[in-house]
Amino acid sequence: MLQHVFRIRLIAGLIVASVLLSTATVNAQRSFEVARQWDILHMLYRELDQYYVDSLSPEKVLTKAINGLMSSYDPYTNYVPESETGDLKFMTTGEYGGVGAVIGQRRGKVYILEPYENMPAQRAGFKAGDEILQIDNIKMEEATSQRASELLKGEPGTEVTITISREGSKKPIKHTIVRELVQINQVTYYGLVEPGVGYINLNGFTDKAAREVQAAVLSLKAQGAQKLILDLRGNGGGLVNEAVAICNLFVPKGQEIVSTRGKQRQWDQTYKTTKEPIDTLIPLVVMVDRGSASSSEIVCGALQDLDRAVIVGSRTFGKGLVQTTRSIPYNGMLKVTTAKYYIPSGRCIQAIDYSNRNEDGSVGRIPDSLTHVFSTRAGRQVRDGGGIQPDIVCENEWMSTMSYYLSEGMYFFDYANEYARKNATIPPVEEFTLSEEVIADFLRFVKERGFTYEKDSKKVLNELKSTLKEEAMSEMVKEELAALEAKLDNNIDADFVTYRKEVELLLSSEIVSRYHYQAGELQQSLKFDRCLKEATRVLNDMALYRNKLKPSN
Repeated sequence: MLQHVFRIRLIAGLIVASVLLSTATVNAQRSFEVARQWDILHMLYRELDQYYVDSLSPEKVLTKAINGLMSSYDPYTNYVPESETGDLKFMTTGEYGGVGAVIGQRRGKVYILEPYENMPAQRAGFKAGDEILQIDNIKMEEATSQRASELLKGEPGTEVTITISREGSKKPIKHTIVRELVQINQVTYYGLVEPGVGYINLNGFTDKAAREVQAAVLSLKAQGAQKLILDLRGNGGGLVNEAVAICNLFVPKGQEIVSTRGKQRQWDQTYKTTKEPIDTLIPLVVMVDRGSASSSEIVCGALQDLDRAVIVGSRTFGKGLVQTTRSIPYNGMLKVTTAKYYIPSGRCIQAIDYSNRNEDGSVGRIPDSLTHVFSTRAGRQVRDGGGIQPDIVCENEWMSTMSYYLSEGMYFFDYANEYARKNATIPPVEEFTLSEEVIADFLRFVKERGFTYEKDSKKVLNELKSTLKEEAMSEMVKEELAALEAKLDNNIDADFVTYRKEVELLLSSEIVSRYHYQAGELQQSLKFDRCLKEATRVLNDMALYRNKLKPSN
């Protein structure tokens, strides 16, 4: 008996030793390979630096090498040099030291595209459309918008002198203003879209997002809101803790919202709600689209898995990867994907498998046929591997080619500047509409500036004509092609009638932004929002709302 026990222990010990030896061998081989490749890289650079015909910039060459290394993983794993760590901080806090204005470049010149409301630039009188001529003693003649933005940023409390040129002013305008801590609100706008229905637009997940959403919810309830819409369209995400805290406003304390799992098991985490909620019963719709990603998907996915909200919109982006920042020598940072996240049903909504690339290095979305079925708390079927599929699908209409080129050419932007110079005030956003005279004047405005565009359908027709010519078939369909071409010819007057709603939406929103800034612009655009109307319809039909939260038979 003792011999038998001894033999079992001996065999077990040999197996453990074999496993440990095998593991040690693998680790040693891995370490050797890393050292070998590192030596090769070092030698390659040394040889190039010494013998290449032209001088090399160590920073440029090795930065390319670093970027090449990062690109072999996923788009979210990257090296952040010291010069860009401020941008990383801005992404998590929504704060920076500066004057509070969006800067852009156009025809080789730098312009103010939008001053933020109640920020130094706006209080100093700077307006959208002002051309920046000089910042302190540095002229902007050949500067990029990035360079101008860097010069405008700085420690709060420091001064910066900005010289601008404004259409209608004969002389340059110069102001010295004091930089402040600029805070970008995460809730762009909230209000009652109709009696009893509150609306909140959340554009990000910085460390103040949950606090702002909570304040908006309480304010709307005080105004009589009995139903809520949370709009996450275009929200690319941010901090996981903020997503959990926002869910906590509507679900009980102690509820698991999301968990993360990665290679380093000691880093795996489970995030639960930690506070008493504001309201666990108020009917809730969450609006999403293809631009809703990461933390947005945690919120809408968790609320869908818990059958706490009806999701309206289009399928979300599908980012189920978690990033962690690591300090790197010389004050740099490594932002590295360390885990995937899983929402309450157990599904991960990551849509792209970066670990399995095609031969050309490209990646694709996970096919629906390879996704798996999970169940919500009430038993509704949901899937992993492709973002969050809404309970009610709704997409706003695509912009016409004419409207696209009007936006791209900044015709709406320029006309709004001209309108604001002629009109000191406008009615409140709720009452503001464009008159027929303004629409006609805008048409005159774009014609005078030689606006032209080519429809995508006309481009396709030209390609077809070229193919028919190559195949010697042009004469056979000559009359049909001529008739089709006549119908596709640009007629700006007719197109203004056809796409009147689009023009009205884009132009009125741009004009309103000159007086009521980002919140006003969003509020005006909501008047034309088909998916918002759909979300409101769902909340006003409680039988439909409840049915969407039940399993289908």
